[in-house]
Amino acid sequence: MSSRVALIAVLPIAVLAAAGFGAKSTAKKALPPAPPFQHFHSRPDLKPPVIKILTRAHDTAPGLVFLAPKMVVAQTGPMIVDNAGRVVWFHPLSAKGMVGVADFKLQHYHGKPVLTWWRGRAPMGVGSGYYAIYDTAYRQIARVRAGNGLTGDIHEFVITPRNTALFTVYQQKHVDLSKFGGPKQGRIFDGIIQELDIKTGRVLFEWHSYPAIGLKESYVPGPKAAKGPKAPPWDYVHLNSIDPEPNGNMLVSGRNTQALYELNREGKILWRLGGKRSDFKLGPGARFAWQHDARRLDDSTITLFDNGAAPPVEKFTRVLKLHLDLAHKRVSLVRRYVHPKHLLVPFEGNAQFLPDGHVFVGWGALPYYSEFDAQGHVLLDAYFGHGKPPLKDADSYRAFRFVWHAKPDPPPALALSGRTAYASWNGATDIVRWRLLVGGANDDLAVIRTVAKTGFETGISLPPKGRLARYVAVEAIGRDGRVLGTSPTIKR
Repeated sequence: MSSRVALIAVLPIAVLAAAGFGAKSTAKKALPPAPPFQHFHSRPDLKPPVIKILTRAHDTAPGLVFLAPKMVVAQTGPMIVDNAGRVVWFHPLSAKGMVGVADFKLQHYHGKPVLTWWRGRAPMGVGSGYYAIYDTAYRQIARVRAGNGLTGDIHEFVITPRNTALFTVYQQKHVDLSKFGGPKQGRIFDGIIQELDIKTGRVLFEWHSYPAIGLKESYVPGPKAAKGPKAPPWDYVHLNSIDPEPNGNMLVSGRNTQALYELNREGKILWRLGGKRSDFKLGPGARFAWQHDARRLDDSTITLFDNGAAPPVEKFTRVLKLHLDLAHKRVSLVRRYVHPKHLLVPFEGNAQFLPDGHVFVGWGALPYYSEFDAQGHVLLDAYFGHGKPPLKDADSYRAFRFVWHAKPDPPPALALSGRTAYASWNGATDIVRWRLLVGGANDDLAVIRTVAKTGFETGISLPPKGRLARYVAVEAIGRDGRVLGTSPTIKR
């Protein structure tokens, strides 16, 4: 299983059952401690996870960090932070009913930057949901759902230059599995790639892994015949990334076949790389297993997140940069990137190769993210779990770095506590200072203090209460000195 969404919702029951607490037990139920979160006076509704920096950022690529924390967190949702781990934007989403979020990133739709993510349920690592598209004011401008009666999977959502959407779908299919030691009335998960027009929802392309990719290519054992039709579906291929190429082909990753596939627009597999039917000879260090996030950098270079587990076949997870020799059908290792703690990541994860040669890595099932320079030196390393490293409690399916500028629709938030005013503006990226305004009437305020922005929330000292300081507001100021937004006025 390569994605765990909101498992904490069922964890206490499992823990209690294992400890021998039956339905008639009168013993007190010991619940696990609540995960810690950040507190903000001006936005008490936001409870993002605490981020701890292991290697302070230096010489990193420009931009902000994009995460989608889930599992053992107070709130799950898309989150943007700066290099110091300070929140820029957090959008909490309900985790009730095993609802989660994944694949949060910046893309372009009709030439404009947008935020996209998957939203839905994934109880067996197989998603059933939809894809959200938000603009630079954090307004939803589109919601993409799979066509032909299917539902969108957690693993991939790509907006193409043609303003179409490419994504993965999982569909149960009845198949005779007796040749593989399974039930005659068996089931598999058919891995599907679908492309549709975002505006109209019209399906433009649909490809099915079965029977194009044979069941015998899988490294995952099939279900046992003794379980009969109640056996769970065999997730024999587990598609987890699609990378569209300029020539119209797609590079597709099958985790459970441990192979990459070059697929054309007619649905034909042009070649296989890795797995049991590889068309290429892999050189020293180039072999991979249980991989994620396969990408084509150019005609001769492929990158991927080589989990090496689970079950483990390697000592630690590697990010691989491979040279692809199509003429001689050979693949060689160019460079590998490894976490300083030699993490072995059982599932999820990605590697974003940036324009300056840096590599930004989300360590998937383990709640870390890192940035390397082209030579593999660590420029930033952080985690957002709440135990001692290595951590396995929270996760983010992928992590990215993007340059992002946004101005939210709602105004800045303001809260007063004692002699301090607390100002924040969830999602505003270009604030450098806050101005404090006070006055004797809500329509007669004057600036009395300007302070530098210090993080998501900035505290500003208030003057003593008095006839001329009964009302308070704040203004967010940009680099050019202009007012970006003004909070509602509060009476003290």
